[in-house]
Formats: sequence, C-alpha cells, structure tokens
Amino acid sequence: MAMSALVETPVRGQVSEAEWALRVELAACYRMIAHLGWDDLVFTHISARVPGEDGHFLLNPYGLMFEEVTASSLVKLDIEGNKVLPSSYDVIPAGFIIHSAVHEARADAHCVIHLHTPEGVAVSCRKGGLRPVSQTALYALASISYHAYEGVALEAEEKPRLQADLGRAKMMILENHGLLTCGRSVGDAFLAMFTLQRACEVQVMAEAGGAELIEIPRAILDGIGAQVKQTLGNSGSDRVWPAVMRKMERLDPSFRE
Repeated sequence: MAMSALVETPVRGQVSEAEWALRVELAACYRMIAHLGWDDLVFTHISARVPGEDGHFLLNPYGLMFEEVTASSLVKLDIEGNKVLPSSYDVIPAGFIIHSAVHEARADAHCVIHLHTPEGVAVSCRKGGLRPVSQTALYALASISYHAYEGVALEAEEKPRLQADLGRAKMMILENHGLLTCGRSVGDAFLAMFTLQRACEVQVMAEAGGAELIEIPRAILDGIGAQVKQTLGNSGSDRVWPAVMRKMERLDPSFRE
C-alpha cells in the first residue's frame, strides 16, 4: 500500500509553507537514518519544532518504520502531548517524554534525534563513555554530556534531570540506553548524530582488538572547540544537509508525500 493512502487527512492544506518544508526535511532525515541502518524497528524518534508555533513539534507516528515516514504522516503535538492536528497514529510515550523535555529546555533545539544504534548503546554501557581516541571523537567531545539511566523514559519526573544533564551540550549519551543530539535545524542535529555515531563505531572497533589505545593528549582536547569552529563554521550542515536531501531524492522521493 502506498504511504499516502495511510494518511487520513490532507495535511499539506492545513499547515503553513514553513511547516510543510520542515515536514519534508524531517521525513528525509528519518529515511536517511533508515538507509544508514541506524533505526530500531519503530522504537526511536526524531522531532522538530514547528516554525512560528510556540510549543508545537512534530514526531514520528508510532508503528511506522523510519523507511515509511512521510511528510504527511508526522504527528503534530503540543508540549503537553496533545495532537494539534487529527491523526490516526499515536506517538511512542518515551519519545514524547524525551523530546518534549529537550524542546522545553532549549530554545535552540529545533530538532532532536534519539537513536539506539548498537555502537551507541555499547559506548553508553561503558564506564567513561566516549574516549578521545579518534579525530571524530574530538568533534563529539567538544559538546557532550551524559544522563544516568532511570528505566524506560515514561515518567515526567525524569524531565528536569534530563534537562539539567543536557545543559548546553549538542550531544548526549544516555547511559545504558543510546544517543541523543539536538541542533538549530534538522541538518545540524543530523550532522551531530553522524559525528557521535561514527565516533562510537570507531571506538567499539578499536577496543575490540584488545590492544592499548592511543588517547589524544588533553591539551589538544581542550583546544578542540576552536578547531571545530574553524573547520565547520557555525555547524557545517549547510554543506552536508543539501547533499543528504539530494541522496534521498535519488533513492526514494516518496518521503515528500
């Protein structure tokens, strides 16, 4: 069945042009993450704040795999979890708790990505977390925080602690759980996740060999913030994200439906 047939209401006619453009980008992000093999059936989530609408954000419909998500199927919620537009889909409760917490606390967090990749979960289980053993890890370590595991994120009482642990960081390792990134745009959050995920992949592979690893000196780690800014500018996603969108168009443009 075509994905467009699963959508019961003509969403495009009910939203602003800015929201529709965001829906298309967010759907493309879901598809790219599925293409990279970073999805976890229907159990992780990406959200984006709706432009010009205080407290409204988009989240994936619970029950669709990332490869099935389209611009129209995304569920529009308010900060209390109520549907702003009619939808036959619900959202995953843990997804709402995590994403609403970040959107509430961070005005700059327009997009939030949370994944359970095997490498990300493996590093999240490790005491000490992400190690400075690769250049990619340094980009992540320039803006990273940690949140201790409290069980499946179903209780609103966890939100203040998650918010405090995230602070101003762009990336977070949820201990014994997975990875989270946020950004000023879908592209920013995606590039942050690509960086964090790749750093975890390299670390897991390097540690698997059993040999002693060479950690990058503290002096270099301390200066990485300035080097990241010099290399990527404000985010770097202005170059990366258009390329991702073009790739998604080539692979399957149905995310635009």
